[in-house]
Amino acid sequence: MTAVSDTLTRSVEDYLKAIYRLSSDIRPASTSEIAQHLALAPASVSGMIKRLSEQGLLEHERYRGVQLTPEGRRVALRMLRRHRLIESYLVAALGYSWDTVHDEAERLEHAVSDDLVERMADALGNPRVDPHGDPIPSPDGSVPETVEVALTDMEPGHSARIHRVRTREPEFLRHLADLGLIPGAHITLRDRRPFLGPITVETDQATHVVGHELAAALLCAEEES
Repeated sequence: MTAVSDTLTRSVEDYLKAIYRLSSDIRPASTSEIAQHLALAPASVSGMIKRLSEQGLLEHERYRGVQLTPEGRRVALRMLRRHRLIESYLVAALGYSWDTVHDEAERLEHAVSDDLVERMADALGNPRVDPHGDPIPSPDGSVPETVEVALTDMEPGHSARIHRVRTREPEFLRHLADLGLIPGAHITLRDRRPFLGPITVETDQATHVVGHELAAALLCAEEES
C-alpha cells in the first residue's frame, strides 16, 4: 500500500476510516451517520465533508451522502490495516485482552511508521484477521471477501462458526469471552424469540441465552446441514 502524504491530519484519517466503515459501493454514508459515529455535531461534519471533497478524497452528492474516492479509500484501508495489526500485536505479543485494545490502537495508528507496522505484521506471521475477527487489509489494499450472517438472522437448528464480533464495547466483549462466544467458536442456534427477543445458542461447552442486541453483533459463517 503506497504511503500517503504526511500532511493528512489525524482528524482527516479518522473521517475517512469512519466513512469506509459506514458506506459501501452502492450505499453512501449520510452526514448524520458520520456525526453519530464520530460523536461530532452535524455542522462540523458538513464542513469537513466539503474540505475532503475539495481535496479529492470524497465524492459528495447533496441529499444522498458521501463515498470515498479511490484515493480516499486507499487512505482508509491503510489506517484500517494499521489499526487491526496494532490490535493483533497488542493481544499476541503484549498480553492485552481483546476488550482493551481498541482505544490503544486508535491512539497508536496515527503515530507509528509504516515500517513498524510491517515489522509487526511479519512478527505475527501476517495474520488475516484481528482479535475481533475483522479482516486485515493487505499491503496492496485488498480485503478478503467473506459470506457472513448475523446470529439474529439464522434459523433455529442451524449451526455456524463465529467469524467476527461487531462491537467494541468492553463490557460486551468481556461478557462474550466469558460465554465462549468468540471468533472461531462453533455454535448452534437453538431458539430465537420473536419481537427482538432473546436468542438461545449452544456452544461446544454450554447453552446460553443472550439478548438480541448482543446476538446481532455476532457475524457467523453457516455450516452445511
